[in-house]
Amino acid sequence: MSTHTSSQKITTSKIQAMKGRGSIVSLTAYTKPMAELMDPFVDLIIVGDSTGMVAYGYDSTLPVTLDMMINHGAAVVRGSQKACVVIDMPYGSYQESKELAFRNAARLLTETGAQGIKVEGGLELVETVEFLVSRGIPVMPHIGLRPQHANTMGGFKAQGRDEAAAKRLVEEAQAFESVGAFSVLIEGVFEAAARRVTQSLAIPTIGIGASPECDGQVLVTEDILGLFSDYTPKFAKKYVDLSAQIKDVFALYEREVRAGEFPAEEHCFGIKKQPT
Repeated sequence: MSTHTSSQKITTSKIQAMKGRGSIVSLTAYTKPMAELMDPFVDLIIVGDSTGMVAYGYDSTLPVTLDMMINHGAAVVRGSQKACVVIDMPYGSYQESKELAFRNAARLLTETGAQGIKVEGGLELVETVEFLVSRGIPVMPHIGLRPQHANTMGGFKAQGRDEAAAKRLVEEAQAFESVGAFSVLIEGVFEAAARRVTQSLAIPTIGIGASPECDGQVLVTEDILGLFSDYTPKFAKKYVDLSAQIKDVFALYEREVRAGEFPAEEHCFGIKKQPT
């Protein structure tokens, strides 16, 4: 059955209707197995361009391509029966013009089956978001700390530190709401500013390093599982250290292979067990 026709599938409209509950649960995923594991527990899966850093070892998200996002997005959709899937548009795929943004967003949705797309930006993207929404593409703008803009923002620094910055975030979010965005993601923003943005909108906010007052929360899955150690942001809570457990398994496997203990007879074909 197509994900677009499943009555159990959470849509972007359902996410939008969850405003004010403070309970939208979201995580990132880049593969089918991870999506399958989280699907029963989350409302929203974001196929983030953070895969560039987490899965490919890049120093930033900038090298991520449209084809990479399509491949990861399609895998996640195949693993998701319930959760709404939103996919990041990578750097350079939407900034040049609203027409280019539409062509690339259409590819992302048609080739992956995702329900919506996410774009990073401020007031300069409002016209583009309006263009996309009016043509049937659900959009989640991403404000605050924007990893694709790290070079011009002076690195990965928290935003909304003062009144002027907080006011600008509210202005951006309200502008996106006015042109039809179904939600807004707020990343790396001082708590008071994120709370102010949330209270100013009739659409939900998804926070990552923002505020408990946001309508939902998202984290990078590898951060909460202890699977990514290159950099751990302040806002990421590590619920378990799976990397240590995985290393223990690798060490045990190494010992058994070197000692000739694996594979045993039960792991081989064509060996009949001798009766005792």
